Amino acid sequence: QVQLVESGGGLVLPGGSLRLSCAASGSIFNIDHMAWYRQAPGKQREYVAAISPAGTTNYADSAKGRFAISTDNAKNTVWLQMNSLKPEDTAVYYCRVLMYDPKDMPYDYWGQGTQVTVSS
Repeated sequence: QVQLVESGGGLVLPGGSLRLSCAASGSIFNIDHMAWYRQAPGKQREYVAAISPAGTTNYADSAKGRFAISTDNAKNTVWLQMNSLKPEDTAVYYCRVLMYDPKDMPYDYWGQGTQVTVSS
């Protein structure tokens, strides 16, 4: 089993910044990538950003230029630096880790989520 613990959410003014973190522990092996998703009230969960162990990053259009994802492979930790936050960024943010075993069986784990509220 793998546990993902997120932190760093909170209330921030429009234009402000937050840094989310997600630490993975347990039976970690062969991580394909770690990622952040978010879900706003009444909406479907949506992709935000992802990073591979090699440091390759990918962002949703809504995150490009404002958010930065980074990772520490030794600590199995991923961060999401969010700048220039907008009210529409308000959501519960979830961390995800995708791993593959030697038989290419995928193992997909999600964190419990951390609330980000952008409001004046």
